[in-house]
Amino acid sequence: MGQRTIERHFGNFYIAGFTYWDGCMAYEHLKVGTLLRLVREEDNRYDCTAVAIYYEDKKLGYIPSTENATIAKFLDLGYEDIFEVRVQRIVPDAHPEKQIGVVVFLREASTVYNLKQQ
Repeated sequence: MGQRTIERHFGNFYIAGFTYWDGCMAYEHLKVGTLLRLVREEDNRYDCTAVAIYYEDKKLGYIPSTENATIAKFLDLGYEDIFEVRVQRIVPDAHPEKQIGVVVFLREASTVYNLKQQ
């Protein structure tokens, strides 16, 4: 028997609200593969499961509300290190809400442990 391949893909989507936040200020720095960061917004008055997406200190927008409930639950329980979020696609000619595609991967437990030790 061969070695088993483990699928790390958790989800992918376009960044919601890209035109309303700091997307235009970060756009020129974003490339396919750029590492992004998730921040849970428990006090968001429009979406109780809101998860913002950041590039450095710039808020790019949000995980779409149709995709954020499970990730929000993990973040609420303190599991922010299990997610690796990267730019997956950039479509300059698309509507701003469809310009930046993001992919979310799950990190292996050993990787998460090593991140916490640093």
